[in-house]
Amino acid sequence: MTDTETLPPAVKTIKPQEQALIDEIVEGRAHDPFSYLGRHREGRGTVVRVFYPDAVEVCLVAERKNKAPLEKKMDRIDDRGIYTASITATSPRYSLRILWADGWQETHDPYSFGTLIGDLDLYLFSEGNHRDVDKIMGAHICEVDGISGVRFSVWAPNAHRVSVIGDFNIWDGRRHGMRLRHSAGIWELFVPGIGSGERYKFEIMAPGGVILPAKADPYARYAELPPATASIVAPPLEHDWHDHEWMARRGERQALGAPVSIYELHVPSWQRINSPTGYVSWNDLGDRLIPYVTELGFTHIELMPITEYPFSGSWGYQPLSMYAPTSRHGTPAEFAHFVDRCHQAGLGVIMDWVPAHFPADAHGLAMFDGTHLYEHSNPKEGYHQDWHTLIYNFGRTEVRNFLTGSALYWLRNFHIDGLRVDAVASMLYRDYSRKDGEWCPNIYGGRENLEAVSFMRELSGIIRDYCHDAALIAEESTAWPGVTSPSEVGGLGFRFKWNMGWMHDTLRYMQHDPLWRRYHGSDITFGMIYAYTEHFILPLSHDEVVHGKGSLLSRMPGDDWRRHANLRAYYALMWAYPGKKLLFMGGEFAQWEEWHNDRELAWHRLNDPLGRGMHDTVQALNAIYRNEPALSAHDYQHDGFRWVIADDTENTVFAWLRQAPDAAPVLVVCNMTPVVHHDYRIGVPFGGEWVEAINTDRRELGGSGVTREEPRHADQESAHGMEHSLVLTLPPLAVLYLVPRRG
Repeated sequence: MTDTETLPPAVKTIKPQEQALIDEIVEGRAHDPFSYLGRHREGRGTVVRVFYPDAVEVCLVAERKNKAPLEKKMDRIDDRGIYTASITATSPRYSLRILWADGWQETHDPYSFGTLIGDLDLYLFSEGNHRDVDKIMGAHICEVDGISGVRFSVWAPNAHRVSVIGDFNIWDGRRHGMRLRHSAGIWELFVPGIGSGERYKFEIMAPGGVILPAKADPYARYAELPPATASIVAPPLEHDWHDHEWMARRGERQALGAPVSIYELHVPSWQRINSPTGYVSWNDLGDRLIPYVTELGFTHIELMPITEYPFSGSWGYQPLSMYAPTSRHGTPAEFAHFVDRCHQAGLGVIMDWVPAHFPADAHGLAMFDGTHLYEHSNPKEGYHQDWHTLIYNFGRTEVRNFLTGSALYWLRNFHIDGLRVDAVASMLYRDYSRKDGEWCPNIYGGRENLEAVSFMRELSGIIRDYCHDAALIAEESTAWPGVTSPSEVGGLGFRFKWNMGWMHDTLRYMQHDPLWRRYHGSDITFGMIYAYTEHFILPLSHDEVVHGKGSLLSRMPGDDWRRHANLRAYYALMWAYPGKKLLFMGGEFAQWEEWHNDRELAWHRLNDPLGRGMHDTVQALNAIYRNEPALSAHDYQHDGFRWVIADDTENTVFAWLRQAPDAAPVLVVCNMTPVVHHDYRIGVPFGGEWVEAINTDRRELGGSGVTREEPRHADQESAHGMEHSLVLTLPPLAVLYLVPRRG
């Protein structure tokens, strides 16, 4: 209940200087609305000024100690919506009652609150070393002086004016102008009385007075479903995690010697499920994907980018909200629940993360405050010609903090197990995909992007310090040295690197007609020359089944049966080769069609005997990969691999041993022609019985059934530099794994 006792009269005389301030506010030009609006000393008294255009009436309610609040109708001193009233200096706080055309609103004045972000936070942000930047930037539900609302903050150091706009102020940029914290170039404002679910953007007036297209929040943690572009105030992520066992053992499950087998997927096109949005939800995906992938035996899934992106055709590789899981599949809380379910099922979650570039959409980061803030101003440095995107300015501390903060946000808040960094090569070289005259050399005249190199070393060090058991993975296609070496010795500090050279060589080999493969054996053997220079992942990724390349199956030579036999053999070769494994969705059942982001996978292939046989081949390979330490424990050490046959060009046969201390070896034999080789002798390290563990020619897998499942006995006849040997029948277009009989 309020008291109607009279407050001190308002000062109604408007001087020219004050009128100029009023004009700036009502015309949306005010650089510092706090200098006029809110509570101010004036003469011997205190005055409150507010701006509410279209209000019918505004009342000020002043609190008093041990007494009922005082309410007074405020004087409208400008017909455009400026109201004022005097208040006693001893009033601890005031609120407002506003009469709109549709009723009364009770609220607090945003301009009655002091500064929000601490000086240390501002300093660390400017320095580029704030490790909790997600907690100070963006939109956060909080209480200030006991009042609930949302604290907004955005970096726009060159802007003349920044306002937060949304449904709560009818998207009127004059209503909620923000305060500039000059030391860091951050604008902040506390808006009382609003909460989660509010749509918002920032309206920015550039230095020359031009109002830019409304900008989404770079630090937003949720956004509207595209093609809508507003940011959304997200509630605090307070998921009750149940993945303690997984997190306790994550380090060993992702160690260099662990079996890591990754199923890469594009969530929107894995399966199409009827839903209000047209996209599968995280909950439905968890119901279907997790049992499917775990049954196949994969250790991890890798999500193509899920950071919010405007254009679906980019597959997520042109993101704009580096802190927001895309709303296509649900809320941040639902995504956290999905990750938790994966972990409880023993499945790791890697996500593609894109710090190399961003799209030039008007509502995004481009020319964010009217200047080249996040990107380079020189198009030779800041514009990517291949993708028509903008390149981050890695030399700017605030930009680096934006990116490193994003990485930490996903790892810490969503328990993501690894970040696969996209397009690393484009970051490392200033002349990437550029002709002479189209790029700028570094300060030493070279082509290396020293700022990007420094950023990646900083990033890997931060992840090591804060999330030491998370994996940082480089999609890097050049011969840059030390990608997976520690930054302390001059490396970039990644845990793993995609082996693009191995993929191109071996896929080219498999596309040759078997008649001509004898002339291309180096495509299989060359990879061992550099196999131990990095910690490699062998990728058969989405890039190999798009843009007219066809599916993996369609690129195999021969008739239908031979295509499937070739692909089964290729997978078996890959799973036996040093390096972790990655297979793109659909490859596990030999999808005929090239992948398209607007269509779901060809699930009917599981009803085809050859498609089902491919599925069962992948399942069998994952099983032996996880159960035989020799196939992974020494992936990156010379003693983990030993050539047995690398020069049989006449028969086009390859053989090698995978080895590890205190583990049984695995003999791998590849017959890359459709010719059956009888009585083929192969050296082995010791005698006794050897058992067939994998044979990709088995009938149940779709093969011809040229097999001998009974054990083979190694006799004491030397071959290939070893004292014992096996005599085998090699099935056509097939790979055998043999292991010593145990017990």
